[in-house]
This record gives sequence, structure tokens and C-alpha cells, in this order.
Amino acid sequence: MKHRAIGAVLFGGGILLLALAAGLVLVVKPAVAKLPYDLEASTSVAEAKGATFLQITNGNIAINRADLKSTIRVSPDAKTTDDLSGDLDGKAVVWQVGQTVERTDTKELVSAYGLALALDRVSGAAVEWNDQYLDDTGTREKVQFSGQMYKFPFGAEKKTYQIYDRDVRDVRPAEFKGTEVIKGIESYRYEQVITEEPQKLAEERVKLLLGALAPGASTGKVLYSNTRTVWIDPVTGVFLKVREVQRKTLVPDVGAPTTLLDADFSYNDETITASAKRAEDNRQKLSIVGVYVPIGLALLGLVLAAAGLLVARRGAASAVEARHRADADSTPTWTDQPAAYDTAEQPTVANPAVPGQRPATGEVERR
Repeated sequence: MKHRAIGAVLFGGGILLLALAAGLVLVVKPAVAKLPYDLEASTSVAEAKGATFLQITNGNIAINRADLKSTIRVSPDAKTTDDLSGDLDGKAVVWQVGQTVERTDTKELVSAYGLALALDRVSGAAVEWNDQYLDDTGTREKVQFSGQMYKFPFGAEKKTYQIYDRDVRDVRPAEFKGTEVIKGIESYRYEQVITEEPQKLAEERVKLLLGALAPGASTGKVLYSNTRTVWIDPVTGVFLKVREVQRKTLVPDVGAPTTLLDADFSYNDETITASAKRAEDNRQKLSIVGVYVPIGLALLGLVLAAAGLLVARRGAASAVEARHRADADSTPTWTDQPAAYDTAEQPTVANPAVPGQRPATGEVERR
């Protein structure tokens, strides 16, 4: 009985551990594979050597050439995230993003923008939110962000994704092009190609450019091209490396086109290293919760369940053996059997041939 009780406890504990392992994989890991609410702010720096660019200083417009540094800072907005309601509550996070582009020689500011957007916690894609905005002219503009911007999905796939581009104010496809090892992490490489599409600029801004760079022109447009290549950690969706080969050209109705931007921006080594470390840290968290701990619990659960069955079986076998022994001990042997009758009380059998026996009735008379 004692063995059975111990076996039942071990078996039950094993089943409990197996259920816990399954719960970690099916429930806890998906909960961890989401953008956290307490994500720390991050900074990415891309550099362009020998870039040609438009620079406006105190109202003066000029085309210059120098090295540029682009700095993007992503800051999670916890307070605004807490205020999300409806379909966004618990499913999205709000990020504040700012970018500056400056000359590395003079530290002069060349351009800047700021925006706020809401991201789906699983896919990392921008979602519809009433308070999103983009400010790249000094005035906040209400826009509708969509697609991937600063994050890819957890478990990114080898397929085409849509990446939002702020210069065209829309998404364009980014095709999967292959894999490449970045700082020890096998990354997925995606490429987005935008070829001479009109940049979304206010009419007043275009006229300002025409007046300075294309005298005599009455109308014109800015054509924008960009080959954007992103290297993504497929497990966490983190951007490991980004390269953008950008070109902007002012095309007037009269006169020759003018190059406003010709630059090849790419993450510097410090940013790539920091991005890889961030991805590796997140990978380890996912592995601990979704792989190592469940495997350990499952193995321990199987061992306990098997031990419980073995102990219970041994207990049952011992009980059967004990019963057989008890039955064998209580069975009487032949020598222990009581006599069927006492020899002193054995009946005599009448036999006339034996002297001394009493003759039967009538026998004397016949003699």
C-alpha cells in the first residue's frame, strides 16, 4: 500500500511537470515573444561618406558635399501606451521616434524629423491610431503609418514584407534576398527598391527650391530613389544592419535637373554591435522560456512518471508475493493431517477362519 502511494505521488508530479512544460511552450513563450511595455530607448547611427546634399542655412540654399551622420532614437512612450483603448489595449505599444542628419565636419544640422506611431506587439507593424503624426517640415502632419518601420515580426519569414517610407508616405515591398551572418547571428536580408517616385513635398517648398536652383522654371518635382537593404534577426525581428542608397533630384519644367541628395547611409559598427547584442539577449530569453526550461521540465516529468509507475508496479508485485507466501504458510501438510479414526476404535470384521471370533447367530445350531 505504501509503495502504491509513493508511486501515485511520483506519477502525478511527473504529469504536472509535463503539463507545465507544455504551458511554457504554448502560453508563456507567445506572451514573451511580444514587444515589451518597458522596452529601453535605443539609438542607431548610420554614416554616409562623401555625400552630396541640400543644405539650407539662414534661408540660403546650397548643394554641399561632406560626410553625414544620421542618428535615429526610438523611445517607447509608456504613458501613452497605458492610455490606449479598444482594439489597441494590450496589443500595441506607442513609440516616439526622432532623427537628425548632420555634417560630421561642422556638426551643422542638415535635416530632422519626428513622429509618433503605434506598433503591433507581435508583428511589429504600424497599426491605425488616431494620434499618430509625422513632422519633417516643422509642422505635425497627420499620416497613416502601416507596414514595418523599426521592427520586423518575431519569427520573421523568408518572404516579402511591406516597409513604410516617409518620403513617399506609403509602403513599398521589401523582398527576401538571402541569409547572411551578422556578428555571429544568421540574419535574413530584405531589399526594397524605390525608383524615381515623386517625393511628397508641399507646393511652397518646391517653389522655394525652383527659385534657388532652377530660375525660370514655373513647375517641377522632386524624384526620389532609394535602395533600402535591411538585415533582420529572424527570431526577434530586430534590425541588425540597415543600408540606404538614396538619391533625390529636382526636375524642373525648364532647365537641367539638380541633385539634391546622393548618399549611401549604412549603420556604423557600434550600432551593428549593439543591435546584435540586443537581439542575442532577446534570443536567450526566448530560448530559456520556450526551449531549455520546457525540455528540462519534460525530461524530469518523464523520469518521475516512469519512476512512479515502476514503484507502483513493484508494490503490486510485492503484495501478490506476500499473499502467495501467506497462503503457502497456512496450507496443512500430510503429516499434520488428523487421523480419520482411532485404531482402538477400528471395527472388527467377522471372519470365520480366524479363531476366537464369535459365530454368527444360528451358526451354533447348524453345527
